[in-house]
Amino acid sequence: MNRFLFLLFLFVSPVYAQDYVNTYKQIIDEVDHHYEGYKNLRQITSTIGHRLTGSVNGRKAEQYVYDLIKSYGVQVEFQPFDARGWNRGELHVEVKVSTKDFKPVKAVSLAHAPVTSDVEASVVDLGNGLEDDYVKAGNSIKGKVALVYLGVLPGSPAGTGSLHRSEKTAIAYKYGAAGIVFINQVKGNVLLTGTASVDGELIKIPAVCIGLEDGMQLKEELKKNARGTMRIHMKNEAGMIQARNIIATFRGAKFPDEKIVVGGHLDSWDLATGAIDNGIGAFAVLDMIRAFAKLQLKTERTVQFVLFMGEEQGLLGSKAFVENLIKQHELEKVRYMINYDMTNAPTGFFSSRTEVKELFAKWGEWYAKADPTFKNIFVSGAWLHSDHQPFLLKGIPYAGGAGDKLPNNAGLYYHSDGDVFGLVSEEGMKQTTKNGLILAYSLANEDNLPVTILSGDVLKNYLIKHQLEMPLRISGDWIW
Repeated sequence: MNRFLFLLFLFVSPVYAQDYVNTYKQIIDEVDHHYEGYKNLRQITSTIGHRLTGSVNGRKAEQYVYDLIKSYGVQVEFQPFDARGWNRGELHVEVKVSTKDFKPVKAVSLAHAPVTSDVEASVVDLGNGLEDDYVKAGNSIKGKVALVYLGVLPGSPAGTGSLHRSEKTAIAYKYGAAGIVFINQVKGNVLLTGTASVDGELIKIPAVCIGLEDGMQLKEELKKNARGTMRIHMKNEAGMIQARNIIATFRGAKFPDEKIVVGGHLDSWDLATGAIDNGIGAFAVLDMIRAFAKLQLKTERTVQFVLFMGEEQGLLGSKAFVENLIKQHELEKVRYMINYDMTNAPTGFFSSRTEVKELFAKWGEWYAKADPTFKNIFVSGAWLHSDHQPFLLKGIPYAGGAGDKLPNNAGLYYHSDGDVFGLVSEEGMKQTTKNGLILAYSLANEDNLPVTILSGDVLKNYLIKHQLEMPLRISGDWIW
């Protein structure tokens, strides 16, 4: 179908429009009046706690979600996968700059740090921890501990970009650092965890995070006295574990072999209960499944909802899912991937591809008429470090919510011991569920989606355009 006919059909078919509007209203009414995502999230956070991949808690969470989906009368299955697991152990960090004695510093290990590490070395302020910072430092970092800011330091030159903590760790190791210490960006000496590995394997040097106030004070002391020493002692556990994605499938009527995949990661870190990251996303997706079944929605394409495990430890579950698609020669059957990771109260649609802008805008117009919380915002772009990434790197378009905002300043407690259920907004979760189910339903029923899978130089140029070449080179995922 050429562009003219596509737009003609899109804008003048009243039957087509009314069918969608009626279904949107049913979805909105069901979610607004019979929502279960909020209470289910409260239950799992209070009875199971954290959902660390490979842990006893993680296993319990997998079973809880499987049983919940089964209770909806939906086809559900486990997808087991093997991966390297990691559990934090003891950690002691001490520093000495202007005093004769070492002083303890409150810190937390980053995931995939070594099983054992005992480092005592000079500490060097490496600013933002970007490659240019190491080039300027020359050989002064070799055998020393790099002190770096987690994001971009206030006062940095305009346009200074940042990298993921795992990529900054890889750069530190590349330039010979004996360890890396991240300064968190959140006031109150809040500590952040997360993986420091670009590939899910154990890293070679210890990586820890310290609080903002402690870190900035250390930076000031190093300015006055360039000689500072840090001790890092840690013990962790690592080994192969098995985890399970949970997959719920609604088979399409006209194109059953084509799939719309809707995902959100179920796992969390172990410092708290992961209510925001990613409880709100995972349990919004779970209520999409409930509402889909309750309303007996009919779609032309198959819709698969996936609760991924292992996202926090390196996108382990989504990588396993995509690898299985490749093994089964079914990758090309995925027409779109929709991902909800820490999404709250979206007011629009996101897509990695701009070809769908008019289509999404039309769906959004109908959606907004039925639900005033939806503002029909459209955002396009591409980034890494969530479960859409394995799909993106195979050229599959991905989508999600746009215009969203975390509730109760929850971003301050990202990956920290403050990520608890009290931060969650039920209304925000409802908006996420409506957003995802309406988008999945619409994509699954559109006869002529105006996007194809990218490959070869077209995919390469797309990734370059979105400034993803450098981080993908650092992680070893750049194939060109």
